Amino acid sequence: MKKNGTTLAIVISLSLGIGLFAAGGASAHKAKHTPEQLKAFEDVFMEQVMIGDLLFHGDAATEKQLGTKLSKTGMACAMCHPFASDTHPYEFPKFQEQINKFSTLRDMINWCIEKPNEGEILEADSDAMKALEAYILWSNRGSKLDPGRH
Repeated sequence: MKKNGTTLAIVISLSLGIGLFAAGGASAHKAKHTPEQLKAFEDVFMEQVMIGDLLFHGDAATEKQLGTKLSKTGMACAMCHPFASDTHPYEFPKFQEQINKFSTLRDMINWCIEKPNEGEILEADSDAMKALEAYILWSNRGSKLDPGRH
């Protein structure tokens, strides 16, 4: 690898234990979030969790509202996974046997929708996928991340 001046400075800084942002640190936000902002963020998140809960348990009205059909067999996610916590999202990404490839949680959600439930797969950035993912991850809050495990 060719080392230019910037790369060399980074290597030297790291090897000497000097932080690149020693003059004040890097921060994604200039100011701390206010309690009101944190409450607004939590409210939006919990709204998505509730929508995901409805989808996970087969609520036809919510599916219709989001323009999706997660199952043509009459099955809901909760029929095979009575508790979203038994979906083990903290293990993703990992090699998933059913899909026969390295997969994300979203890949597994779509496999379940498409294969056993014969439903319509969801776009990764769709509202329905985000809500299902929010519900599943919320149901597993506190779990230790352990990607790649089976």
